[in-house]
Amino acid sequence: MSKQRDLDTSFFGQPRGLSTLFFTEMWERFSYYGMRAILLFYMYYAVTKGGLGMDQATAASIMSIYGSLVYLASVVGGWLSDRVWGSRRTVFIGGVLIMFGHIALSLPFGVSALYVSIALIVIGTGLLKPNVSEMVGGLYSPEDRRRDSGFSMFVFGINLGAAVAPWAVPWAANGFGLNLFHGEMNFHAGFSLAAIGMFFGLVQYVVDGRKYLSKDSLYAEDPIDKESLRPVIIWSVVGVVALVIILGLLAAMGQLNINNIITLITIIAIALPIYYFVMMLNSKKVTKEERSRVVAYIPLFIAAAIFWAIEESGSVVLALFAEQRTVLHIGGWHFAAANFQTLNPLFIMILTPFFVALWDHWKKQPSAPGKFAAGLVIAGLSYVWMALPAMIHGTTAGRVSPFWLVGSWFIVEIAEMLISPIGLSVTTKLAPNAFKSQMMSMWFLADAAGQAVNAQIVKYYSSATEVPYFLIIGAVSIVFGLILCLFVKKIHSLMDGVE
Repeated sequence: MSKQRDLDTSFFGQPRGLSTLFFTEMWERFSYYGMRAILLFYMYYAVTKGGLGMDQATAASIMSIYGSLVYLASVVGGWLSDRVWGSRRTVFIGGVLIMFGHIALSLPFGVSALYVSIALIVIGTGLLKPNVSEMVGGLYSPEDRRRDSGFSMFVFGINLGAAVAPWAVPWAANGFGLNLFHGEMNFHAGFSLAAIGMFFGLVQYVVDGRKYLSKDSLYAEDPIDKESLRPVIIWSVVGVVALVIILGLLAAMGQLNINNIITLITIIAIALPIYYFVMMLNSKKVTKEERSRVVAYIPLFIAAAIFWAIEESGSVVLALFAEQRTVLHIGGWHFAAANFQTLNPLFIMILTPFFVALWDHWKKQPSAPGKFAAGLVIAGLSYVWMALPAMIHGTTAGRVSPFWLVGSWFIVEIAEMLISPIGLSVTTKLAPNAFKSQMMSMWFLADAAGQAVNAQIVKYYSSATEVPYFLIIGAVSIVFGLILCLFVKKIHSLMDGVE
């Protein structure tokens, strides 16, 4: 089998199956980031402008908790693939749910359709995202040198879809440049384009997948037996019953509303990684050496959560700044506030080759904790940067140059280069043998926790509060980064030989 794989060079020197996964994930990211580019505006725009008329704070909070839920669902998606369905079926089911989620948003059924859509896309993305990446690894034998370059091409596909979507979907919502909606926004047309994108991804996946994806992906890696399934079912039922009781109590007290539900999800997103850490540190399956490595991972996890809270704010706080405080033209070129969402994937594509070369040639480069510390400081500076326009011009002086946003995104993506790929790598290295999958889930949970905290603090953002908002959060990141700098050697020693 490995010889056949080595001979398969039909997709730019890579296995043909990479093309299948490349375009599947490209279209999935197109649909997801296209939807995110306009969803916030859809929620808080007035009904007369085609929106739902929510207050801005609630809309921003929903956007943040949405992202948190996606990463919480990824933990379940990885488990279902490994133990029940296998990666190929799990990805397909996820893609179908995502498509129906976008279809729900494309229909004019108001807030009900929004919540149905969120549920479908959260579950669908949780099923698809972690498993399509795992299938890329399955295309290569352990000795195949093309693995790293194959993953690089795959990541390029992810960012390509994410970069194109914030232009295409708002363009559809604005009438395809033909003024079909007489100058008003038709968000449902934009969401329809996102649904079509996911449909293309599914077609590509099903047709090509039968020919070019490994047959191993049809089966669970570690299928669960009836004896092991019993406690999973019991604890799942207990969890559902507990949730129903909590929601029932909130309803009885007249407190069952979207803000309290968001708070409940925030508590779960923070409590879950704490539970994982306690479980691993107290497990008899974890050796003394492995326990030391888990302890070393705790400050890195906290740093990652702080970073993701800032980085993921691009579709929330920075989107509000783009719409309310930014000049939306450069000379005669006019653009939409949603178009700024392209900056995240664009800068990732630009910066990745530079940092790959840097790590390859820098002989005395910082350790992982040192890179995390630098990344946190830089991420904090991206927020300090955003406080400058109001400090210079005031918050009542109207709109400011779009290059403030461009600069902020550029700075935070430098931080991402120091944290995101390094974090993925160090997570796998510090994982105890008995908890390799769970430790990988922790990386997703860092993002979930960061966005869950965001869901609480974004309520305090407005044009009037932007200076203290950006300065305080930026300062928290910088201070924690500086504290982390002081403990780099200690954390590195706890990593016990892991570089």
